[in-house]
Amino acid sequence: MSVGKLKVEGIFFDLDGTIVDSREAYHEAARIAFQTMGQEMPEKEAVLEIPRKLEQKQPINDLIKGDLQKFLSVYLNAYYSITKEKTKLIPNVSTTLETLFTKAKLALVTMRAFPKENIMKELEVFEIAKYFSYVVTALDTHKPKPSPEALMKCAKALNVQICDCVIAGDSISDIRAGKAAGVKTVAVLSGLFSRRELAEEKPDLIIKDITALPKFVE
Repeated sequence: MSVGKLKVEGIFFDLDGTIVDSREAYHEAARIAFQTMGQEMPEKEAVLEIPRKLEQKQPINDLIKGDLQKFLSVYLNAYYSITKEKTKLIPNVSTTLETLFTKAKLALVTMRAFPKENIMKELEVFEIAKYFSYVVTALDTHKPKPSPEALMKCAKALNVQICDCVIAGDSISDIRAGKAAGVKTVAVLSGLFSRRELAEEKPDLIIKDITALPKFVE
């Protein structure tokens, strides 16, 4: 994909799969949930299908037996309780954010249904909270991604024109939200979605992870 420099005033980042590697947290949350349900843990790839499907609002009853709502309640509560310990920064993300911080205003947009204060505490553990001027979680919007609502809130909070912004994320929902909002879209391959899946959404740019983003941003 050929792309020139992106002229932006604001950069919106997804969290899981973009800023942090959450695979271990997904796996541990699933282990707790399956154990609570008295069910055998599936293979690792099947476990990662749970957050993939939830992200796309697809049913997961092909993976779960019994009370689906009980499973989801245990799974999500476990996930939110362990993210600070079980997620880890994508390598070299801190220095990347430091560089991008000099080029644009930064915001974080996550689909976690989690108070933003808790998200900030997690970012503080990684010593990257200082780079984000604004954080939006699923609790701060009426409609989560792929709705453009969260991105519009970010642009307003950062006092930038939405057309002068870019969203960087690892999921289909990130790209769709970006297109709906009218921002430039950057897909990263550090999360749960494949290059083929992301390419089908026609983002402006596909990169290995966000450490490659500074050379594309003016």
